[in-house]
Amino acid sequence: MTYEIEIGRAKRGRRAYSLDDVAVVPSRRTRDPLDVSVSWQIDAYQFEMPVIAAPMDSVMSPTTAIALGRLGGLGVLNLEGLWTRYEDPQPVLDEIAGLSTENFSPAATARLQEIYAAPIQADLITSRLAEIREAGVTVAGSLTPQRTQQFYKTVLAAGVDIFVIRGTTVSAEHVSKNEEPLNLKQFIYELDVPVIVGGAAGYTPALHLMRTGAAGVLVGFGGGATTTTRRALGIHSPLASAISDVAAARRDYMDESGGRYVHVIADGGMGASGDIVKAIAMGADAVMLGSALARAEEAPGKGWHWGQEAHHAELPRGDRFNLGTVGPLKEVLWGPSHHTNGTSNLIGALRRAMATTGYSDLKEFQRVEVVLSPYVSND
Repeated sequence: MTYEIEIGRAKRGRRAYSLDDVAVVPSRRTRDPLDVSVSWQIDAYQFEMPVIAAPMDSVMSPTTAIALGRLGGLGVLNLEGLWTRYEDPQPVLDEIAGLSTENFSPAATARLQEIYAAPIQADLITSRLAEIREAGVTVAGSLTPQRTQQFYKTVLAAGVDIFVIRGTTVSAEHVSKNEEPLNLKQFIYELDVPVIVGGAAGYTPALHLMRTGAAGVLVGFGGGATTTTRRALGIHSPLASAISDVAAARRDYMDESGGRYVHVIADGGMGASGDIVKAIAMGADAVMLGSALARAEEAPGKGWHWGQEAHHAELPRGDRFNLGTVGPLKEVLWGPSHHTNGTSNLIGALRRAMATTGYSDLKEFQRVEVVLSPYVSND
């Protein structure tokens, strides 16, 4: 049986689906939402909700990482961002918020490139992570593969609990004639902390990342609300199909490894609670959120949202968007909500969806029935 369709006489491709294309279906049983557990554990670290904050400067500062940790999630600090380039990044954040309000503004992009040209300071990596550790929450920091070799010893010495290696696309095998590539398998093997790595968007690349020893694999390319990667590079992978493919890799890797479980973490394009519900229904263990948390009043971007793609020195493929704010971080995650569009009480919505379809925990909910919904709707 083939899942490929003919695009033209010389090319065939597999049909893939986004989260907007699927919907969950209630079963014969419903539950009381208070009886539903949304807790999640990776390695030795337990969380009250399956939410990881995307390491984006508009989303996470040391202060918001602490706040998210106290609310039961995992904040990941971008260790190549403003907090490790500037002793006091607030004036820079204020300037970014005051740049041109036009989308795809060359002037705003040029200024972002200048701002992020400031060098990363190893001592600031140490002090920012120490600030989070002193608050008593789980400490997580993120580097791109290109910077990992340079700064990982600093990160480990600072006492990080979970190390995230995140890029637009991360592979277990990177080929270069110009520099020594990061050997992920050797690198992860030598570390004493769990590593989450990605993005990956298919069965084979995810399986190879799992074989490196990663504790979790990020699925998707991140930056759903801000990236223009599809327009600039022609690269895109609809998330519903990508999650399902990587969940299949997780299943097969468990058989191959004798039972080792690697967490599948959906990353990008989940701006509303319904997207989170459907990501877990497709097989994700947790979600990495950017725009959904950028709308919190405490977010450093103050409603503006941008990712690392927006300030790439040579080929920027992202933009800065004004998402606005919807309320305090606690309200965004746990409610009560005063919005009808799925932008607040994200975890309450997940809990209610699980209860409505009759499931009591996240692992059970991954078995929920889903259907293709061949219509465009705002519901």
